[in-house]
Amino acid sequence: MSRPAQLTLDTLGRRCPAPIIELARHLRDVEPGEVIAVVSDDAAAALDVPAWCELRGQEYLGSAPAEPGVAYYVRRVHSPGATPASSGADSGGGN
Repeated sequence: MSRPAQLTLDTLGRRCPAPIIELARHLRDVEPGEVIAVVSDDAAAALDVPAWCELRGQEYLGSAPAEPGVAYYVRRVHSPGATPASSGADSGGGN
């Protein structure tokens, strides 16, 4: 099963942390809401990609077999460095 991706990063043959470095480097190449596929044959990517998404506030969509390797799908939620919108909490600012 594959998912549509606006950008595919081929990191085959490259070991940790290369797949994550490439993902971070190219995140701004897609618009918020668009999807990046990271194709990797490094077993560490199965843990690294979801963990990176959680740390950076991006959406991990899952993985699918790719020949060769595995494709890991990430939806860009917001700009890197920006914090995700809070869940309705008022920031105050009464000064």
